[in-house]
Amino acid sequence: MRIVLIPIAALGLLGAAAPAAPRQETIESALAGRVAGKPVDCVDHSRLDGPQVIDDKTLIYRESGRRVWRNDLIGVCPGLKPMDTLIVDVFGTQLCRNDRFRALTPGLSIPGPYCRLGKFTPYDKPAKGK
Repeated sequence: MRIVLIPIAALGLLGAAAPAAPRQETIESALAGRVAGKPVDCVDHSRLDGPQVIDDKTLIYRESGRRVWRNDLIGVCPGLKPMDTLIVDVFGTQLCRNDRFRALTPGLSIPGPYCRLGKFTPYDKPAKGK
């Protein structure tokens, strides 16, 4: 058996050569060039991609590349972070205001506290020529 020792200084160089972690999307970049519509209480979850956690009070859902839905949670969701997986209690075919979810942080096995979805605000790209 061969043991390979790498000097600590070399480890620092390896870290510098590693690809950078993807930048976390901001609410501004997620909604750039889009116009807000009237908030609704429920959306059909079968048409949505996501959610994408923006911060501890905002989620983004994408709908077939044409519409983005912003969900401002009811209150702050303690410990919610962008890389978390959401475990959503879904009843029926829609996600609705006040539906509950929990966040599971990568590497952990116990999800965080229950949090609640808020209203869903649609954001669409303006029609061309208007």
